[in-house]
Amino acid sequence: MSTEATPLHVTHRGGCHCGRVRFEVDAPAVIEALECTCSICRMTGFLHLIVPHRRFRLLEGEDALGEYRFNTGVARHYFCRHCGIKSFYVPRSHPDGIDVNVRCLDAATVQRVDVSRFDDADRDAATAAIAHLSRE
Repeated sequence: MSTEATPLHVTHRGGCHCGRVRFEVDAPAVIEALECTCSICRMTGFLHLIVPHRRFRLLEGEDALGEYRFNTGVARHYFCRHCGIKSFYVPRSHPDGIDVNVRCLDAATVQRVDVSRFDDADRDAATAAIAHLSRE
């Protein structure tokens, strides 16, 4: 499978605050982001862009990443060990995908961000509604 962007996608670049972690992700220029109500997302202000794993590429900083797991241990929360920013992770709802923090994308390729709510209090229904995001 090719990792090139399709005509419906642009290649966004982004990273952490200190610049040690850099990545690119193929996604629409108009981003449909999710705002999750769970404790970690609410506290960190993470805005979710979930994509299939093959549309994400870590360019720099693998050696700068730390990992945090809690609760079920399924989600793999990666953060820069230098500045503390979590710019992407493997989500519990989509362990076959990557979840990019829209707030960590470089602004140049983002035309607009539309935000919808992901209700963690009704996780099963919310997850079912977005099951398609990590698939093509």
